[in-house]
Amino acid sequence: MRIFPIITAALVCVALYFLILDRQTLLDFAARFGAQDTTQQTPAAAPDAATTAIATPADATEGDAAVVGRIHVVARRSVAQVTENAVVLRGRTEALRQVVVAAETSGRIVSEPLRAGADVAEGQLLCEIDPGTRLSALAEAEARLLEAQARLPEAQAQLPLARARQAEAEASLNAARIDGNAAARLSESGFASETRAAGAVAAVSSAEAAVSSAAAGVEAAQAAIQSAQSGILAAEAAVTRAQDELTRLAIHAPFAGLLESDTAELGSLMQPGTPCATIIQLDPIKLVGFVPEANVDRIALGAEAGARLASGRQVTGQVTFLSRSADPQTRTFRVEITVPNADQAIRDGQTADILIRTEGTSAHLLPASAMTLSDAGELGVRIVEDGIVAFVPVRMIRDTATGVWLTGLDEVADVITVGQEFVTEGTPVRVTFEELSQ
Repeated sequence: MRIFPIITAALVCVALYFLILDRQTLLDFAARFGAQDTTQQTPAAAPDAATTAIATPADATEGDAAVVGRIHVVARRSVAQVTENAVVLRGRTEALRQVVVAAETSGRIVSEPLRAGADVAEGQLLCEIDPGTRLSALAEAEARLLEAQARLPEAQAQLPLARARQAEAEASLNAARIDGNAAARLSESGFASETRAAGAVAAVSSAEAAVSSAAAGVEAAQAAIQSAQSGILAAEAAVTRAQDELTRLAIHAPFAGLLESDTAELGSLMQPGTPCATIIQLDPIKLVGFVPEANVDRIALGAEAGARLASGRQVTGQVTFLSRSADPQTRTFRVEITVPNADQAIRDGQTADILIRTEGTSAHLLPASAMTLSDAGELGVRIVEDGIVAFVPVRMIRDTATGVWLTGLDEVADVITVGQEFVTEGTPVRVTFEELSQ
């Protein structure tokens, strides 16, 4: 029959329940059972008055017996301390600057290549392209500029002559008008023929035409000057284009750094946009991480930060950038930390565990074993208040070799460190403090 193992298991479960979860009821039952057993003893077996006086002092009270019957726990009187807090991130190293230097014109490379890993200075020649007919194009543009500049004095010399002709025509017009007026008055008085008056009118018309022609000559001279000036500007633009085309033949390093790739090989045909080389700047170098939105307000620009690289090297720096816009997919914010890298030993793309220092937080340093879970699954610790157990939810800041830093407790708290798993909220306990037991 399997009924006996089942009954035994049930009795063991009941015994464990009373021993662990409801020990006070078990102790009360044991006390009542012992009292009944004492009353049933015979008078001969009862101790005498002297023995009773020795076993039970006269000043013993019921409260002392109750304290002795409580569950015994060990507690630590913890005082809050201000501890340095940090935001922990997982990130990577990133070059301060990285650029692919490309050609802006076409042609064949005529310079010897530089190999990857070489140090380059700002402005150093990386690739040189064969000039081809570009020098001839520059000479032609300069010749056209000289020709255009020579036309300007000639055009400017025509303007005073045209203006003189205009003034002469205007003087002739005034004389013709005077003669016309005189002829008209003499004709009206009968002292001159109508033919003379008509001739005077014709002379005035001819003088007016001459004035219009002279004005047109002035405008033509001014237009010639403007045309010469436009020709000069066009020729200068052609010279500038030819010179710029020649400057594009030499590709220089935009900043000091390291060559991440070989420069273009001798004889390679380059087209606009063809890469010549890749340059990176590693001093200083950046540590890049992504902060969750719950911790972004704890980080400030200029905050001190440190990191441990995958190689084991530890570096320190300062926060130089904190994004104002979250990544739409991860809802995290980019943070950059600038770290000195004079020896350029830190490479681009290394994994890094980053810690960013934040403002100090008041917390308690307790052993990790002191933490427990409530019936609702909430992380916390059990404390003693006036001999009664209470549960306090806590939040763990970080783990250290000497314990864990917890927040959520009062400034001073009596935290149970031994026996917290055998008591529940509201249970009266007998406390021994760690300081007294040492």
